[in-house]
Amino acid sequence: MSDHRTYKKLELVGSSTNSIEDAISNAIAECSKSVKNVEWFEVMETRGHIVDGKVAHFQVTVKVGFRVEGS
Repeated sequence: MSDHRTYKKLELVGSSTNSIEDAISNAIAECSKSVKNVEWFEVMETRGHIVDGKVAHFQVTVKVGFRVEGS
């Protein structure tokens, strides 16, 4: 194992009709199916859709960091 770590970031958009937290979790869960070594995330943007004066849908842009294999 090396004495340093190298990371890469992916930008994702997660969505949910329930909450911002669910939107984040959905994005990370889907990413983790195809990307190895996912280790952290940062929220970049939060948006929503309003229907009849109520929040109907949450959408969150997150950057997900993963460790480059072998580092």
